[in-house]
Amino acid sequence: MSENLHDRALQLVAKGRVEGLAQSESNWLKAHLQDCEFCNEHARQTDRALRSLRTAAIPLPADLASRTQFRVRLRAMELREREPKRRMLWLACAASWIFGIASAPYVWRVFEWIGQLTGMPKLVLEIGFGLWWTIPAVFAVIVLLLESARQSEEPEWMKPSR
Repeated sequence: MSENLHDRALQLVAKGRVEGLAQSESNWLKAHLQDCEFCNEHARQTDRALRSLRTAAIPLPADLASRTQFRVRLRAMELREREPKRRMLWLACAASWIFGIASAPYVWRVFEWIGQLTGMPKLVLEIGFGLWWTIPAVFAVIVLLLESARQSEEPEWMKPSR
């Protein structure tokens, strides 16, 4: 039983440093730390270790800020270069849908005429008419997939130097 109390105390010490404790847990831990020298010493060492980590100096390269700014500027330029292409894609999709809506009665008449010539069932004509509408969407998806595949190839300047 005593082993479980120590385990619980050590877990609460760690939890208290990371996410905080409920009032009941905090009260129990304080009472346990007053009675148990082992757990009290562990809590003190944990506090000392955290304090030393907070005050430890981490050496950074002198030009880190300028390199980061350079990379951010390059990325912004890259995004600006791609933006008009995407805008043109959206405009092309919008024009396609507007044209599709305006031409729908005429396209249906063409499908109806083909159906009368060939004797195809109406269901086949309706499916064909529906597929006719998917052509712009399929084209847009292909363009977006090709663009994302091109973007996933990491540029040479982003690869870590050796």
